[in-house]
Amino acid sequence: MKFARIGAVLALSTVTALTAAACGSDNNTTSSATSAAASAVTAAGSSAAGSSAGSSSAASSGASGSGSTTFDGAGFTCAEGTLRSSGSTAQGKVMEQWIADFNAKCNANLNAYGGGGSGKGIQDFIGNQVDFAGSDSALKEDQATQAASQRCAGNPALNLPMVTGPIALAYNVSGVSDLTLTPEILAGIFSNQITTWNDAKIAAANPGVTLPSLAIQSVHRAEDSGTTENFTKYLKAAAPDAWTVDAAKSWSQPGGVAAQGSDGVSKQVKSTDGSIGYVEWGFAKDDGLNVAKIDNGSGAVELTAESAGKAVAAATVVGTGKDLALKLDYATKEAGAYPVILVTYEIVCSAGNSADTAPTLKAFLGYTATDGQAALTDLGAAPLPAEIQAKVIESALSIA
Repeated sequence: MKFARIGAVLALSTVTALTAAACGSDNNTTSSATSAAASAVTAAGSSAAGSSAGSSSAASSGASGSGSTTFDGAGFTCAEGTLRSSGSTAQGKVMEQWIADFNAKCNANLNAYGGGGSGKGIQDFIGNQVDFAGSDSALKEDQATQAASQRCAGNPALNLPMVTGPIALAYNVSGVSDLTLTPEILAGIFSNQITTWNDAKIAAANPGVTLPSLAIQSVHRAEDSGTTENFTKYLKAAAPDAWTVDAAKSWSQPGGVAAQGSDGVSKQVKSTDGSIGYVEWGFAKDDGLNVAKIDNGSGAVELTAESAGKAVAAATVVGTGKDLALKLDYATKEAGAYPVILVTYEIVCSAGNSADTAPTLKAFLGYTATDGQAALTDLGAAPLPAEIQAKVIESALSIA
């Protein structure tokens, strides 16, 4: 199944984060767009998911009392309570905003998002240390088996894509503010085969750009990371002759400098002339870093929410039932598609959640899948395509 194009969604998604309003208030807060995806689910169930080609944002209806506030008319209601979470740092800024807005809207008390990387989030989830985990890659088969048996009372764990997170190739090269890189060049840089910025291959991809004879310092993640896994999946798919090692959460190539978390990579690049690192877009924006254009074979593409959305639209759902694991097409040559992307999943139990947390978990996921999507562009991410958004809403509604 191919996703519907989301140009119209992205054009509407440049609003600021939702106004925090307590559920007991009579102040109705309306986000930037319509509730097409939620309406499709509410009206016709799963068969309607493919029919929602409109916006991915939502309108929230305020009503007195936390239990009566709905998100996007999709059937989710506020719930007071607490939740624990950890995992992907790529969604850290998004999760911080979502938790703050949800707590204010629903008079809830969700704990601060723990971060720590996708690997830690999955470990914490399986070990029942958190109520949901953020991961930039779906559960592996053995992890899904462990989660079902050890964490979810025999029920399947779900991978729910919630954040489209472009991976920026952020660089700090004095005198260079416009740079195009190909997958082959990136593979050479991050495998320590291309070591200076005026290398002939980089120069050939950047005619007219004066490149310094400056040593390249690549920066990679120190800990197991879904961002690393998605970046190496991209290199393996788009430059298989130049990148010969398998994709993995842990970094295995020689050379370069390791930094902790997305924030650490961004700060390392910012402080070091000649450096380049792969990092979640929001951190690169916050640190004012230059971001390379990527040429996958159809011309140089600048990283924008729209260009990242075009690449996500080429993905395929490979999960079964309510699980929505995706297969991304990293080697896409579609014009205008920025191919170095990841999708952050919220990993949850489909059933078997404790009675104390299940209502709050469902309410929070409902919020993030509907009203919360409106805040993403300002935070360096992109909204979900409407078709997959409708499926996420449907899965979240089924959680018990």
